[in-house]
Amino acid sequence: MRDLLVDGGVIRKLWIGEIAQYEEHLVRLDAESRSNRFGGAVSDEFIRSYVGTIRALEAIVHGFFVDDVLRGAAELRSLGPALPNEAEVAFSIEGPWQSHGVGSALLERTLLAARNRGIKLLHMSCLAHNQRMQQLARKFDAELTYDFGSVVGEVIAPHPTPVSMMREFFADGHAFATAALNAQSRLLRQG
Repeated sequence: MRDLLVDGGVIRKLWIGEIAQYEEHLVRLDAESRSNRFGGAVSDEFIRSYVGTIRALEAIVHGFFVDDVLRGAAELRSLGPALPNEAEVAFSIEGPWQSHGVGSALLERTLLAARNRGIKLLHMSCLAHNQRMQQLARKFDAELTYDFGSVVGEVIAPHPTPVSMMREFFADGHAFATAALNAQSRLLRQG
């Protein structure tokens, strides 16, 4: 599993105290990236309200950090009790980091989290003109269907194994240690 990416970026799970960084990231998206993420133009107020639902929906967000700043994210949300084995995944990557493998790394980590939670089917929706997202879905063998100006990709996640559980455990442990060291480094620079 790759943790280091372009420009020294790191993929890791966002912790509860980092939700504000997710909101800041979404607000920083350019108009096209924001439209691709939400399926149309949305305001900063919409984003603030949307981010407020993350805890209630028990979403898992993996982030791509460069110099401790969130520059990309993949959000995994269960489709609820009616479809306990299905979830939705949505991506947002700031312009300068698009087309550098960030989406692939985020999807890889999200698939691991979905697999270890017994989620069998991931839904990825995008606008019909969003070729990057469709390419990403195809890379992971998604079945694409086209409907009214949008595309839905479905990716099947394999069953969890002890090895997959350990991979996520170690990735989360490494990410936590990295985040703690970065926080300590920031405090020392400020002091």
